[in-house]
Amino acid sequence: MGLHDTKLPDMAHRLTKIATRTGDDGTTGLGDGTRVPKHHARVAALGEIDELNSVIGVLLCEAPGDAVASKLRQVQNDLFDLGGEVSIPTHRLLKETQVAALDAWLAESNATLEPLREFILPGGCRAAALAHLARTVCRRAERSLAALARAADVSPYALHYLNRLSDLLFVLARVLNRDAGVADRLWQR
Repeated sequence: MGLHDTKLPDMAHRLTKIATRTGDDGTTGLGDGTRVPKHHARVAALGEIDELNSVIGVLLCEAPGDAVASKLRQVQNDLFDLGGEVSIPTHRLLKETQVAALDAWLAESNATLEPLREFILPGGCRAAALAHLARTVCRRAERSLAALARAADVSPYALHYLNRLSDLLFVLARVLNRDAGVADRLWQR
C-alpha cells in the first residue's frame, strides 16, 4: 500500500466477529495487521478520535438543525477517515479540501456572532454544552496525535483538521446557544 493510496484493505471480514480475544494479551491490531501494545501512542490517538466521534454523535441526538446536523455527519465521516489514517501507518485519507471545508464553516458561523468581549464558560443549552465537551475531547485528540507525530509519520492535514475542528466546535457552541435563545455563560472575574 503506497503513501497516498485511498483504497482501504477490505475490512468486511473483520466486522463479522467482534470478540476475537486477540487483545487479551494487551495488544491490538492496526489496520495493516501490525500488533502493538494497547498503550501505544497510535492506539491512544485512535481512542481519542473515536471518543470525539462518539461525543459528536451524542451532540447530533440534540437535533441541532438540518444544516448543522448534515455538516456534523460529514465531520464524523472525516474523523473515521482520520482514524483510518492513524490505524494504517503512512496511509492518507484526509485531504486539504476537508480542512478547507471546516475553515469555510468556521468563517460562515463566526460571521453571524457578536464579537467576543470575555471568556466563555462551557454551558448554556444542552447542545452547546455538548459542543464544548466535543471541543475539549477534540483538543485531547489533537494532543495525542501531535505526540504520535513526534515519533511517527502523521499527515499535516490530520493535525490541521483537529485544530480547526476544535475552533469550529467552540463557535458552534455559541451558535447553538444563540439559536436556542440562551446567552453564553461568561467568565466572572
